[in-house]
Amino acid sequence: MLALVQRVCEARVVIEGEVAGRIGHGLLVFLCAERGDTEAEGERLLAKILKLRIFSDAQGRMNRSVQDVDGGLLIVSQFTLAADTSGGNRPSFSGAAAPADGLRLYEAFVRRARDMHPEVESGQFGADMQVHLVNDGPVTVPLRIVPTALPA
Repeated sequence: MLALVQRVCEARVVIEGEVAGRIGHGLLVFLCAERGDTEAEGERLLAKILKLRIFSDAQGRMNRSVQDVDGGLLIVSQFTLAADTSGGNRPSFSGAAAPADGLRLYEAFVRRARDMHPEVESGQFGADMQVHLVNDGPVTVPLRIVPTALPA
């Protein structure tokens, strides 16, 4: 599972002219499920995001998490994170999960985030969305959680 995490002063996602989700300071999380991913990868990725220390402490060092600063999460599906351009200039998205699996994993991720964090907003899987943000820093961190190997 892939995520691109941006520390933001504010962010919102708009669908068909309507704001679907909005946060103040916190994290904008672009999320992509890959083929073979399960909810277990989503759980591990969410735990990593919630504990990721990319907010400044009193000394100005990145030493605090979104939970430490009472920040929001805005979770937006983005299958294009799985883009493969190694074969030319047109990206291939064959590494992304099939749409039905992507939807299921995205919804499970958002549901679990809402269970674990007080302020969670989201976009809509598969929708044409416009994302507005003020990147704080800028701080942008790519994360990847690979499926756990099954015992032999």
